[in-house]
Amino acid sequence: MAAMRGVMPSLAAAFAAALLLTAPTGLAQERAKPVVAAGRQISIWYTLKLEDGTVAESNAGEAEPFVYEHGAGDLLPGLERALEGMHVGETKRGKLSATDAFGEVDASLFVEVETARIPEQDRRVGAWLDLKDEHGERQRVRVHEVRGDRTVIDMNTPYAGSPVLYEVEVVKIE
Repeated sequence: MAAMRGVMPSLAAAFAAALLLTAPTGLAQERAKPVVAAGRQISIWYTLKLEDGTVAESNAGEAEPFVYEHGAGDLLPGLERALEGMHVGETKRGKLSATDAFGEVDASLFVEVETARIPEQDRRVGAWLDLKDEHGERQRVRVHEVRGDRTVIDMNTPYAGSPVLYEVEVVKIE
């Protein structure tokens, strides 16, 4: 036993020295990993849910992750800020305010139209309509109010005014 006591401090000192020698290398490698930053092409898996658990958007279960250019405005503003500085393989969960998610409800996007222009089966509050804008792109709008020969259409995004819970994983950074 006396012989072992002399060896233990030597092993402990050698182990501590090895840790000190490898720690800076590990930190250097960590710093060298690419991070989510403006101008980089990022691939992510994500799920966005409303507070009641309704899935607003998700690419979970799809064959390929969502790819976007960070900083180009292709994501919800709050989600883009949440991703800033993340590494490949890192995951994050959080909550976005309505402003940082799909935006607040914009009163100027409530438009009054002739009720006759709406298909008869959709002349009810809450009905969803698919319209084409001037560029031929489809836009989903909701019937907000029916007043006889006039109907108010809500052209806000369906999730405007709603906070959003998010889960995101960074898959690739280029």
